[in-house]
Amino acid sequence: MRRSKEISAGLLAYRRKNGLEALLAHPGGPFWAKKDDGVWTIPKGLVEPGEDLIVAARREFTEETSLTAEGELIAFVPVNQKSGKIVHVFAFEADFDLARFASNEFQIEWPPRSGRHKSFPEIDRIAYFTLPIARLKILPYQVLFLEELERRIA
Repeated sequence: MRRSKEISAGLLAYRRKNGLEALLAHPGGPFWAKKDDGVWTIPKGLVEPGEDLIVAARREFTEETSLTAEGELIAFVPVNQKSGKIVHVFAFEADFDLARFASNEFQIEWPPRSGRHKSFPEIDRIAYFTLPIARLKILPYQVLFLEELERRIA
């Protein structure tokens, strides 16, 4: 049985260093290369039918960052994207060594209509941002997750 809406799950790592900081990911590939404000995201991905949300969120976080999320997770209120996809996010506290970052890759035809395929990282970089800066960097629909982080953790 197919479900009617796609579901994504992700993890929002935060730390308390220069105030409250959120770990965000910049999408890889040529389309995003020169874009910055308003395109960063919480590491997340699709949940397979019947898959546990937390299992999917941990898997996607590790695939996209090569980091392992340990410890207690705090479930946030899910958000509906304009596309209809439901996004579930879980927050956890972690001060990662970002030098360990590496991402899985995807292939696309590049340049377009060239017949050549090229690999790109799904995420090309990650960084911790203070919440005021994170609000500028993150995809607009994900700002709600930063607001919830601030309400519940700060």
